[in-house]
Amino acid sequence: MHALIIEDQFLIATLIEDELRELGYTSFRTVDRQSDAVEAARLRCPDLITADDRLTEGSGIEAVRLICRGASIPVVFIVGNPEGFVAPIAGAVLIGKPFGGTRLHQAVAEAVELHQLERLG
Repeated sequence: MHALIIEDQFLIATLIEDELRELGYTSFRTVDRQSDAVEAARLRCPDLITADDRLTEGSGIEAVRLICRGASIPVVFIVGNPEGFVAPIAGAVLIGKPFGGTRLHQAVAEAVELHQLERLG
């Protein structure tokens, strides 16, 4: 399974990759800019997206909107300040920073389940 990690903090991106590997994801693309995220998804559609809302260049929120326009993909937003944050796409799951591996595992499972339910109608 292929995951797209949209995160501009190297240590957090590495932690996310390690945790996703435990969940069976074997292929990763980590990007830190909105434009790179959109291009990476165009080249290879991910099975899962994790995204920070704010990036050094651009917005993780806007990247996810652009990517999910033409595809239905499970999404986990990992944000610094979850208070008042509203996920821009239906079925996206939100967790705040800092987070532990267990919480990320739960969020990924929830996002995948919501995605499957959405596909069933």
